[in-house]
Amino acid sequence: MLNILWTLFFLASFCGAIYQCFISGNTEIWTTLVNQLFESATGAFTLAINLTGMLCFWLGLMKIAEKSGLTELLAKALRPLFRVIMPEVPENSPALGSIVMNMAANILGLDNAATPMGLKSMEQLQQINRKKNEASNAQIMFIVINASAITVIPISILMYRSLQGAGNPSAVFVPILLATSCSTLVGFLSVCMVQKINIFNRTVLSYTIGLAALIAGICRLFLSLSPQERLEYSEVFGNALIMTFITLFLLYGAVKKLNLYETFIEGAKEGFSIAVQIIPYLVAMLTAIAALRYSGVLDGVVWCFEKLFSACGINTEFIPALPTALMKPLSGNGARAMMIETMKNYGPDSFPAFVSGVMQGSTETTLYVIALYFGAVKIARTRHALPCCLLADFAGICAAVFFSYVFYQR
Repeated sequence: MLNILWTLFFLASFCGAIYQCFISGNTEIWTTLVNQLFESATGAFTLAINLTGMLCFWLGLMKIAEKSGLTELLAKALRPLFRVIMPEVPENSPALGSIVMNMAANILGLDNAATPMGLKSMEQLQQINRKKNEASNAQIMFIVINASAITVIPISILMYRSLQGAGNPSAVFVPILLATSCSTLVGFLSVCMVQKINIFNRTVLSYTIGLAALIAGICRLFLSLSPQERLEYSEVFGNALIMTFITLFLLYGAVKKLNLYETFIEGAKEGFSIAVQIIPYLVAMLTAIAALRYSGVLDGVVWCFEKLFSACGINTEFIPALPTALMKPLSGNGARAMMIETMKNYGPDSFPAFVSGVMQGSTETTLYVIALYFGAVKIARTRHALPCCLLADFAGICAAVFFSYVFYQR
């Protein structure tokens, strides 16, 4: 399916450029489009290079955590759940510990730690994958959970809203948490349905209820703080957690009498090789996304949605925020730019800006994640990973609009 979607991006972009040139009279569209394609190809390489340092650093720490037994210790907490949703993964597989670390980093909003840990998880899952060119059930489950992961601390969104002058930057916190929870739940259930996993299993229900209780508790705690305290605590808590992770890895490794420096270097070397492997996949996906964006296709899709909702008598106040939703599965930077542009055009405290912020935090850059993670282990056949991820994105966007109407204070 990824092959078909990638091809359709370019075909749609070409049709959009023809419309721009011959109907709208924009003869510069061809130059713009080609320049952006070349720029995106260069940008994909630059992105991989920039990612190299982060990969080396976190995979070095992950190697310490793995050799010291810390990841195995953390995996015990979710092992009963993994037995049900990833039955083909052995209980002693180091992949389980890496998955737990990735999930924790995603939940806490630690993006710079989540990506390297996620790539490490995919690599370890690939080692037990019998069909090396085809995604396993465990890899698909991991990708969907990763791509729709619940983010408890959307610190970057809060900071951008603050920089743009929003009166209450953290007002989007609760709707984001609820919307991203819906996204994760739908993604998880869709994979369970395809893979015939019993969602009414006692273990699955126990973990689901526990997660729901945790989310409810966080919402209650957050709402008890003042707007300024929410922003300050989120920033301090997020950065403190990063240093806590690093210190925990090193201290545990020292207790286990590891040679920390040599172990770190061993893991860091893996980060460099992974960064090189993902370059072709990033170039392929980011150029297709650029073509779709600069050909005017995305603007055309937004226009069609506006006309459709208007004809159906549906409130269209959220439509100006739709470009953020459409861009988010394609490009994180593009979606961020759309969110900031919405805040500038309509005001940081406007309803479109509010919805845009919630949409930014409710879904993930699905196509980027799929290209990055599957590219790192050279998997071409992604099976049902993409449809399940896109379904989760759709649920997150719908939930973002719904909860924005519920929580927005005019």
